[in-house]
Amino acid sequence: MPIHKSIATLALAFFVLLGNGMAAATDFDKGMKAYKSGEFKAAIVEWNPLAEQGFASAQFYLGRIYDNGEGVTENNETAVKWYTLAAEQGDVKGQHNLGLMYDYGEGVTENDETAVKWYTKAAEQGFSSAQNNLGMMYKNGEGVAENDKTAVKWFTKAAEQGDVEAQYNLAIMYKNGDGVLVNGETAVKWYTKAAELGDVSAQYNL
Repeated sequence: MPIHKSIATLALAFFVLLGNGMAAATDFDKGMKAYKSGEFKAAIVEWNPLAEQGFASAQFYLGRIYDNGEGVTENNETAVKWYTLAAEQGDVKGQHNLGLMYDYGEGVTENDETAVKWYTKAAEQGFSSAQNNLGMMYKNGEGVAENDKTAVKWFTKAAEQGDVEAQYNLAIMYKNGDGVLVNGETAVKWYTKAAELGDVSAQYNL
């Protein structure tokens, strides 16, 4: 008998959590609809309680709102707060944007090593912008030892996903033989892909 009672209790708890999750998702969607309509204050009303409760996507978008000054006074410190909370939960966009904040010293003291930390976490989840930025950190020796081969690795991962900046950067690596053997044909391949996406520098180099 106690076994059946425990199962019933667990089942009830599961459905309560499921219901709460569905309600949170509904509120988040309301916020997203308002955000996309430019009704930023309405989005904040929906997202703020969710963010306080630990809803990572709401935390990320609140960070973005304060980062860009959308419906509020721009506040990089507050943006960093929300990006950090989202990033620590594994939110890939939060990790990438937190990397940017440390990379450029916005809302925090510039710290290339911490930027690399967060870019890496996002890059390992397959986020192409983070992969390209991480490639740049290795290319320039910012926060890590300079390593052209590792730069090529990350540029390639991003370029293969269609990231135009990575395609351009990868073309340069092949053109100059940085981290790879010089290969004009491969350079042309990546310049062409970037050029076709509208990259003016790639068009000129091509």
